[in-house]
Amino acid sequence: MRFVWAVAAFVLAAVMIGAGIAQRTVFQGPTTETATISVEEDAPYLLIDGAVFNTAPGAQTLRAYGEGEIFASYGRTADMEAWLADADYNAATVADDGAITTTLISPEAPDESEAGETTEDPADETAEEAPAEEGDPEATVGRDPAGSDLWLDEFEQTDILIAPLQLPEGMSVLVATDGTAPAPDRVSVSWPIASPTPWAGPLIALGAILMAVGVFLYILAIRHVRRARGPRRKGLPLPVTEPIDLAVEQESKGVISSTPSRRSIADGKGRRAFAVIPVVAVSALLFTGCTADAWPQLATTPTPTPTATVIVPEGQQQPAVTKAQAERILTRVSTRAAEADEARDIDMADDRLSGATLEVRNTNYVLRGELDDYESPDPVLSKPLEIILPQAYDEWPRSFLAVVDDEETKTSSIMVLTQDDPWSEYRLSYTARLEASTLMPDLAAYYIGASLVAPDSPFLIMPPDEVAAAYADVINNGDESEYASLFDAEGDQLRVNIAADRERRLADFEKTGKDTGDLTFSTEAGPNEPWAIATLESGAIVAVDIHEIDTATPTEEGAAIKLPENKTVEALTGVSESLTGFTTTYKDQVFFYVPGQGSNEKIRLLGYSSDILNAKVIK
Repeated sequence: MRFVWAVAAFVLAAVMIGAGIAQRTVFQGPTTETATISVEEDAPYLLIDGAVFNTAPGAQTLRAYGEGEIFASYGRTADMEAWLADADYNAATVADDGAITTTLISPEAPDESEAGETTEDPADETAEEAPAEEGDPEATVGRDPAGSDLWLDEFEQTDILIAPLQLPEGMSVLVATDGTAPAPDRVSVSWPIASPTPWAGPLIALGAILMAVGVFLYILAIRHVRRARGPRRKGLPLPVTEPIDLAVEQESKGVISSTPSRRSIADGKGRRAFAVIPVVAVSALLFTGCTADAWPQLATTPTPTPTATVIVPEGQQQPAVTKAQAERILTRVSTRAAEADEARDIDMADDRLSGATLEVRNTNYVLRGELDDYESPDPVLSKPLEIILPQAYDEWPRSFLAVVDDEETKTSSIMVLTQDDPWSEYRLSYTARLEASTLMPDLAAYYIGASLVAPDSPFLIMPPDEVAAAYADVINNGDESEYASLFDAEGDQLRVNIAADRERRLADFEKTGKDTGDLTFSTEAGPNEPWAIATLESGAIVAVDIHEIDTATPTEEGAAIKLPENKTVEALTGVSESLTGFTTTYKDQVFFYVPGQGSNEKIRLLGYSSDILNAKVIK
C-alpha cells in the first residue's frame, strides 16, 4: 500500500508542477503590446505626440529602425512644436477612434501683406538658410536636432534605436537622423502586458512538497519489504559459544573489523540522502523562475506619508528648464567657454556667452594676446549645482538663475543664462561670485519656477532698471547719496574694495603726476538690461552691470600722462603716453536682493565680479 501512496504522490506532484510551469509558459500569452507608427511621406523629422505613448498603461519602449545614426529626444510638446515651426515634419497623433495616424505638417507661409511692408535687405536676412551641397544646387542641409538645449533627454544609436521611456501627457518624442535625410519610417512603441499567474507559485511549491512526500513514502515501502521477506527455516542446534582468542583469530583468519561495510552504508542512510538531494535541487530550480506575479498578492492599505504642500500661483506657466536639463546646459556652457578661453576666440565664446560676460571676455582675449603673463578669465563652473531657479514662461526669451559651488575656493558662482528663441542655445549673460557668508533669499522650488519682474516694476522698493544708477550714486557720494539709506552697507564688500582700490591708485598717481595731472573716479550704470526674478518674499534677485571709470588728464599745457607701470592700459590703447589723457573702464557684474514694497529690509548685495572693460585715449 505504501508503494501505491508513493506513486499517487508522484503523479499528483507531477501534475501540479506541470500545471504551474504551463501557466508561466504556454498558457501565459504575450508579454508586450506593440503599436506600429506608419509613415507614408518622407520628412526629416517625426514628432510622436505624448498621447500615442499613453494609449496603453505602463512603461513605454520606443523602437526605430533605419540605416546609420538614428536620433530621438523628448521634451515638452509645445517646445518641440516651436522648434519644428519652420520645418516639414510628420506628426503622429491618436485619432478619435483610438487609431494612430500620421500627418505631414509644413511651415506656414508668411503673410504677403506683411512681406510687402518689410524694407529689410534680403542680403541681411538673419533667418537660417541651408547651404547647397556641392554638385547639387537643389539639395539643402537641414538643422541637426542633436544637442539642442530644449530636449529633456536624447538618445542616439546606430541602425536600430531602443529607448525606454516613461512619458506623461504634454510630452512628445522627436525622431530623426541628421535633420536632412528622411526620418526612420519603421517606428513602433511597445508596452509590457501585465499577465500575472498567481497560482503558478503555489502549484509548483505544493508539487515539490508532494514529491518529497512521495520519495519519503517510497523509502518507507522499500524498508518495509526488506524487513518482511517472510519466514526462514530453523537451523541446526549451535554449540555453546566460548570466548574467542582474538590473537589466534588474527593469525589464522585475519583482523575482524567492526566498521560497517560500504555496502551497508549504501543500503542505509546514505541511499536515502542521495534520494532526497535531487528533490531539493529540482524544487530550488523551479522556484528560481517564480517572480512576484507568480504568487497571490494580498491587498494592503498603504500608509499615507505627509508631504510638503506646494502652492502654484494660478495661471503660472511651466518652468523653462528642469534641474537635469540645467545641469546639462551648464556643462555645455562651461566646456565651450573653456575652449574659447584656450583659443582666445571671441566668436567661439559668442556661442555660449553674451552681454556683460562676453564683453569682459573679449577684453581678456585682447590683453592675453598682448601680454604673456596676463591671467585667463575665471572658468565657468558647472557642478555641483546648488540652486536652480528657472523662469516660469512658455515663450521666448526664457532664462534661469543658477548657483554653483566652487569647492576649491569655498565660494559660489551665481549666473543668469538666457535662450533667445527655440533654435538658440542658452548663453551666460551675467556671472558673479558669492561670498561664503552670503544669505540667499527664499526661492521657489525648481520644479515650479518663478516669474521675471518687469524692469519698471512698482512692487519693489526700487524698480530693477533704477538699481544700477542708484548704487553707482552711492559709490560716488557715499553716505551723502540720496539712495544711501536704501542699500545695506553691512557686508557690502564691493564698496569696500572700490574705495581701497581707488585710494591705492590715487597714491600711485600722485607719486609722479601730482603737480602736472589729475586722476578722478566716477561710477555709472552699465548699458546692459537688468535681469530680475521674483523670490518668495515678494522681492526679487536683480542682476545689473556698473561701470567704474578712471580718468587721468594733464593739468598743465604741454604735460603728458605717461604709463610707465600700467601695461594693461598701454596694451589696450597702443600708446604709452598721451597729451590729452586716458580713461579706463571697469565692468562690475552685480547681483542684489531687492525687497518688496512694505518691507523693512534694505537692498542687499549678494555677489559681484569686476573686470577691466576698455581703455581709451581722450580725444
